[in-house]
Amino acid sequence: MKYQTFLKPKAIKDLKNISKTDAKKIATKIKEMENNLQGDVKKLTKHTPEYRLRVGDWRILFEIEINKIVIYKIKHRKDAYR
Repeated sequence: MKYQTFLKPKAIKDLKNISKTDAKKIATKIKEMENNLQGDVKKLTKHTPEYRLRVGDWRILFEIEINKIVIYKIKHRKDAYR
């Protein structure tokens, strides 16, 4: 299934604060995820947003709405689940 990706303002702000090399890796993985949720995607339990994508030490927290991926946060793994 093909998805469209939408970034919330908080996710855009998080992405701007990440080094350019890591930001490029994250952007590439987000594009790959649009094709049938490829990548290291995991459904989270007892956490909102419901899903995460792992890219090295970074976690992209998102939810799926019909055929849309809504990205809420992009955080380092030590801060992602707080």
